[in-house]
Amino acid sequence: MSDDPTARQREVWDAAAPAYDRQIRLFERIWFAGGREWLGARAQGRVLEVAPGTGRSLEHYPAGVQVSGLDLSPEMLAQARRRAAELGLTVDLREGDAAQLPYADASFDTVLCALALCSIPDPARALAEMHRVLVPGGRLLLLDHVGSTWAPLRWGQWLVEQVTRRTAGEHFTRRQRPLVEAAGFEVVEAERLKAGTVERLHAVRRG
Repeated sequence: MSDDPTARQREVWDAAAPAYDRQIRLFERIWFAGGREWLGARAQGRVLEVAPGTGRSLEHYPAGVQVSGLDLSPEMLAQARRRAAELGLTVDLREGDAAQLPYADASFDTVLCALALCSIPDPARALAEMHRVLVPGGRLLLLDHVGSTWAPLRWGQWLVEQVTRRTAGEHFTRRQRPLVEAAGFEVVEAERLKAGTVERLHAVRRG
């Protein structure tokens, strides 16, 4: 496995792609229930989904939005393209790095990221890029697992993280909200669920 964090993430998700939907289905039904619907209901205009994976959010977008997606893993993108075709959707899906989005400034009205900032190697830089490609007043929509508000559970998450950080680059105690605010966003809606382990954020780009 590569020593470069970004290359390592690509390897991890390429390997996970064939079984990902089967493995995540139960977690999404119980742990993240309603999360993708919550995100989709708030998406508008030109939408960029960062790290769409196998395209599990696609069916939840409202009619009329224009969806683009960028993912590090070509194998995940292959799954997402199949899903888009099955849904009859036209989606611009590209391979690329969240830390270097290949789009011009102010290109999107909404940027969405579901269950991915937990494993993006440099989340602060990724959020700065999301801020850059949004129009002023544009929407940032996030869903992720974060460190619990209950100390014993947060301690357990930390223990699990000692393994997952090394094997998959996945963090369980990260908290995205401070990074979102530091990147120049104003949080206008937030929810913490499941003992605080799940966070939904709706923020807007200031300026």
